[in-house]
Amino acid sequence: MDRWEGRVALVTGASAGIGAQMCRTLATHGMQVVGCAREVDRIPKTDDGSIIAIKCDLTSEEDINSLFSDIRERFGRLDLCINNAGLSHDVSLLSTQENATQKWKNMVDVNVLALCICTREAVKLMKENNIDDGQIIHISSMSGHRIPEQTSYMYVATKCMVKSLTEGHRRELRADGSKIKVASISPGLVETEFEYRCFPDDPNTARSIYESYQCLRTEDIANAVLYVLRAPPNVDIHDVLLRPTGQNP
Repeated sequence: MDRWEGRVALVTGASAGIGAQMCRTLATHGMQVVGCAREVDRIPKTDDGSIIAIKCDLTSEEDINSLFSDIRERFGRLDLCINNAGLSHDVSLLSTQENATQKWKNMVDVNVLALCICTREAVKLMKENNIDDGQIIHISSMSGHRIPEQTSYMYVATKCMVKSLTEGHRRELRADGSKIKVASISPGLVETEFEYRCFPDDPNTARSIYESYQCLRTEDIANAVLYVLRAPPNVDIHDVLLRPTGQNP
């Protein structure tokens, strides 16, 4: 991790769960971390200022552009972009809920479009500073590799898109002659607030999901990120799949 010390990282969805853990882990390894989220007050803080919190609504392209302008003004560079923000809603594809379409759109906006916009802006900022060893990491899901039953199939569809986008980003960067790397990390069930936010009116369902077997911890995903960052220049890690031992499928 020596080559990452003092360099600048962006973590989206940094107010809880995997994102908050990622901020703490990267700061511990000497990086200057920018954490963004709507609930900015929940982003971890450090005494030495190694984590900077910026409020950002990732469903707004204007907010995302403002976020990158802020990074450009504060640090003048970006070396690592972790597209961690993601969400799911308990809504089926044939749902007759009045707000079903809005919930679908929200998943696409955060899980797919925000990821694409952040990646585009991150690569742009890296190129402005001739950073040719930068890293993009998409936090995806095992749902991008198989279709579980009794789930939000729109959420699954967004993660299948992330799988395709990871390869698309890699190919476009290579076609451009860039050595910036793109990786995806696809966890199984991680014990966070994710399921409680998916089932806001049914905490018992969320709780039962997490109690069905021993889940992954946020530290496990942070360690997978460190694995990607420690890869030598000639190694391009594409997709890391990890799930709890007890999870099937």
